Amino acid sequence: MSADRGSSVHQGNLVITDNVDGRRYEARLDGQLAGWVDYGRVKTRLVALHTEVLPEFGGRGIASALVRRVLDDARAAGGTITPRCPFFVSHFQRHPEDADLIAAPTGGRRTEGAES
Repeated sequence: MSADRGSSVHQGNLVITDNVDGRRYEARLDGQLAGWVDYGRVKTRLVALHTEVLPEFGGRGIASALVRRVLDDARAAGGTITPRCPFFVSHFQRHPEDADLIAAPTGGRRTEGAES
């Protein structure tokens, strides 16, 4: 069963939830899983590992909506983000106004839920 932290984001019929047990944000369009962001956590830092949108849902801005939800949740919680996922890296390059969310380097400590 999914645990949902905070309220869901609705964009038309797009719903984004934080599946805490699965360590991923999930985007559902008309009830179907359309994409997700896999993450690990270290205290208040979220490590964005991978963003994926299923091909049949591509081109609809779902990946960008997922990133925005992750950033909004981190900002609301006073947290930071380590962007290991290229899509997150690209977002931060295109949106310097979100740079306040980038976590300071930690010296390579292992992240819960992170893969090597």
